[in-house]
Amino acid sequence: MNDAHAGYFFEDLSIGMSAEISKTVSSQDIDQFASAVGDFNPIHVDDAWAQQTRFKGRIAHGMLTGGLISSVLGTRLPGLGTIYVKQTLEFHAPVRPGMVVNSRVCITRLDPTRNRVYLETTCSCEGTIVLSGEAVLLVKSRTRPI
Repeated sequence: MNDAHAGYFFEDLSIGMSAEISKTVSSQDIDQFASAVGDFNPIHVDDAWAQQTRFKGRIAHGMLTGGLISSVLGTRLPGLGTIYVKQTLEFHAPVRPGMVVNSRVCITRLDPTRNRVYLETTCSCEGTIVLSGEAVLLVKSRTRPI
């Protein structure tokens, strides 16, 4: 493995490499995310209102959960200097305040002609997949700048 602060070069990556992080999503995280992006949908910020829905309480923004994928990509694999090109997301189940989200990425394909890396991305809570998708990244090379 390379220096964690430098991130991986494209040449150091291989299919099957993976990384993950875990984070407990708090009510404060949800409130701060709502404030940062301006999404004050009551399903996220008003527990009394959300209690009347099929979810029976507040749920995190899907993009907050998706943002945890970005954290893995930008800090673990491939790491610093990575440029997001594309991300697909499919939401399977809600994330509630207090739940631990495990975010995982796994390299599925490498395109050396374009320094592109394709990764399967998932988030799970208590063994249940809550989000799945694919990320495409542009990764620095030892021989070509981004």
